[in-house]
Amino acid sequence: MKLQIAIDRVRVETALKMVEEIHDIIDIVEVGTPMIMREGMLPVRMIKEKYPGLVVLADTKIVDGGDIESEDAFEAGADIVTVLAVSADATIRAVVNTARKHGKKAMADMISVEDVAKRAVELDQLDLDYICLHTAVDVQNTGKTPLDELIRVMTVLKTAKAAVAGGINMKTIYATIKIGPEIVVVGGALTKAPDLRAAVIEMQKVIQGK
Repeated sequence: MKLQIAIDRVRVETALKMVEEIHDIIDIVEVGTPMIMREGMLPVRMIKEKYPGLVVLADTKIVDGGDIESEDAFEAGADIVTVLAVSADATIRAVVNTARKHGKKAMADMISVEDVAKRAVELDQLDLDYICLHTAVDVQNTGKTPLDELIRVMTVLKTAKAAVAGGINMKTIYATIKIGPEIVVVGGALTKAPDLRAAVIEMQKVIQGK
């Protein structure tokens, strides 16, 4: 099980400082959608250039122009690129094909999908590497979590690996790892911690069962 930190609400200079603190203990660094909206692919490029061995995910949330947009992300150094699961299958195939061309990976984000199990079965046939169950920030305020959907999807996946995101913290990480996704995505619980490195170490110990 891998721990992915979602870095969303800072400028590229701050992101680089954060990554410097944890590059040796984090599994995946996500350049979040808000940062991409502000900075483009610059954070992806700068993080990858400084830490070439680090897995970097560009949370592009592609919904159209799958080959064009994923190409930009992969050329910037992204190892994983996200495409929305509500996108047309043709768009998802384009992202997957571009990932394969670069020897990289593609993740479908299930945000706003109504029937997650049904869509997961369809997506599992499109050669995706990961399918991420994701409770949107705006929806988290209602008390919803992605865990019930994660359980449903993991029973139908045959090829793709499951990832999970949406308000995961030290209170919910135990229930999350019992379900067994491949990737656990954590944002504010890490990025807003008083001591980022200590927070990552603490969560990694739980994930690794130490």
